Amino acid sequence: MTALRVALAACALVGAAHAQDAVLAVGSKRFTESYILGEILRETAVRAGAKAEHKAGLGNTGILVSALKAGSIDVYPEYTGTIAREVLKLERNPSIAELNERLAPIGLAVGVPLGFNNTYALAMREDQAAKLGIRTISDLARHPALKLGLSQEFIGRADGWPGLKRAYVLSHPTPTGLDHGLAYEAIAAGRIDVMDIYSTDAKIERFKLRVLEDDRGFFPKYDAVLFYRRDLPARFPDGWRALAGLEGKIDARHMIQMNAAAELEGRTFAQAAELFFGESSTTPPRGYWSALLGPDLGKLTREHLLLVAVSLAAAIAIGVPLGVLAFKVRAAGQPILAAVGVIQTVPALALLAFLIAALNRIGTVPALVALFLYALLPIVRNTHTGLEGIRPGMRQAALALGLSARDRLLAIELPLAAPTILAGVKTSAVINVGTATIAAFIGAGGYGERIVQGLALNDNALLVAGAVPAAVLALVVQGGFELAERSVAWTRHSRG
Repeated sequence: MTALRVALAACALVGAAHAQDAVLAVGSKRFTESYILGEILRETAVRAGAKAEHKAGLGNTGILVSALKAGSIDVYPEYTGTIAREVLKLERNPSIAELNERLAPIGLAVGVPLGFNNTYALAMREDQAAKLGIRTISDLARHPALKLGLSQEFIGRADGWPGLKRAYVLSHPTPTGLDHGLAYEAIAAGRIDVMDIYSTDAKIERFKLRVLEDDRGFFPKYDAVLFYRRDLPARFPDGWRALAGLEGKIDARHMIQMNAAAELEGRTFAQAAELFFGESSTTPPRGYWSALLGPDLGKLTREHLLLVAVSLAAAIAIGVPLGVLAFKVRAAGQPILAAVGVIQTVPALALLAFLIAALNRIGTVPALVALFLYALLPIVRNTHTGLEGIRPGMRQAALALGLSARDRLLAIELPLAAPTILAGVKTSAVINVGTATIAAFIGAGGYGERIVQGLALNDNALLVAGAVPAAVLALVVQGGFELAERSVAWTRHSRG
């Protein structure tokens, strides 16, 4: 129970820390342009004297909108076409006034057009498109054998592949989703033939792609705007006035320039955003060592350790009693073991999406709950196995001594099963170190932040900078538990 109290207290402290400070929370999606715009919004608010933070790379539209509704974030950069099609399910291009009228009942609003339109499009390698005579999206219908490489969000959006396929009567099968950043490398290597792009992508020219004409006008306008909670102007008046001053300040040329700074020059998102303010960082482009030993290493390490330690403490506090119950009550054994086994089979991102909806929040709490659930199976199963492996003679000796069931459990059975239980805890701890990297997808931090950003930029240095510390931490944790196991074995031997 002590471990459970510690876990709950840590969760409460995490929530209290956010409640006490009035911090303007800026969100962003998991692609380069959204990261950069998020940094611009945060820096603009800070320069106006407001406290602001950037919860970067939170995922797709559904997660960001849920975060807005729950108050986990206050504002994020979005596009009018996305709000119309994905949030409001409209098949036309409504005005901002109409968007606000429809958003009012859910406490959200849209405004501050930033000055550029970033529409979806399809693209091919210029040489291949020229060889096949493909200039428009309609032309793709004549080439059903072409292999598509589309992003996961584009495949699932109403204004993405499903609607596009119907509008152009395309017979191509729906492909498996491919991360947007990786698709550029795949099309350059010839592994795919067609990909979805954003019209302000900096890599279009670098990879010599032909943007196919939307000759049937399927894609709506995607004017960049601020999507925010309606109470934001009242809660952060100074910060809001500064954000409102961004209206019309970013044109497509400047947006492409900032995207290129991140994607082609190896700049961080914050460094790319500095170009908007007329500043240019003198910091050299990111390399392996500079990415690995970056200034965020300490913060990410603390966040990662918090996620692993709290979720593991809660799993021990719940998992060991569940394992005991599964052993002591035979009728409950298989249902308990089956339940924790089924939890382990649920994909991590699917579980996170469910928890966001169930808990009505993003960030640390749903990440902790997910990690706690994933940590249960090895602990519950090893506790059950350890108790089951005790020789009958030991139990009979305890009965002969007249010990109660509680005393037999605490003084005889659990100590004898301790090596097996500890092995299960070690397994859960090592697994959780790796699994905790997914927490970055919902704004809970940890080493996964670097991995998510590396995927968005297709930046191997940043990917390694996130993966290596996680691997090192897993080895440290495993080594620590092995020392604990040896200590337990030595204690048992000395007593024997």
